[in-house]
Amino acid sequence: MYVRDARNREEVWLLDHIEAMGLDHRAFRSRDYVVAIDETTDTKAGFGRIRIHQRPDDAEAAELTSIGVLDGWRGQGVGAHVVERLLDYAGDAGFDEVYALVPVPDYFAQFGFTVIDDDALPDPLIDRLDDKRDRSAEPIVPMRIDVDRFRMPEPLRERFKHAGGERQPEVSEEEDQTTAIAEELGIDPDEATYKYDPSGGKR
Repeated sequence: MYVRDARNREEVWLLDHIEAMGLDHRAFRSRDYVVAIDETTDTKAGFGRIRIHQRPDDAEAAELTSIGVLDGWRGQGVGAHVVERLLDYAGDAGFDEVYALVPVPDYFAQFGFTVIDDDALPDPLIDRLDDKRDRSAEPIVPMRIDVDRFRMPEPLRERFKHAGGERQPEVSEEEDQTTAIAEELGIDPDEATYKYDPSGGKR
């Protein structure tokens, strides 16, 4: 299992799963994403994004967002290694800190993220926080990490070394889309209040 940059030809795959999970695809650029791959089967297991926001002072802010792991791969450290790769990417791009707006802070806290006050966010992310809270049935918490303080829990490192997808029952294309969920964020695909509607809307 490894994590690499997304490729242009994977745009459709990414958008399908982003929409299926009710994640934000605005300002979509495939080059902002990384993809977790099982090298044995060349199967895609998960993905995530670093989104760059322009600030009024012409500086930029980096947001970790759209972390998703496909059904059958959850609980195996895939999302954790997607996070690690994205923070490496942000550090290489010159960012000292990265922000996240999340419903379950405990998951990100294990990597070194800390909860911050709303007014500690850069201006573009304050607006984004308001938007996410308006669209979510769950509380959304702002978090921040200094890139050089990231830590990978050893159990997640070990799980990732031995990760392998579980064979799933045959399902329809529509059902398959809606079973890809954000790893370890506690979102049940049968109970989520914000899902992709293949007929063209979100519910």
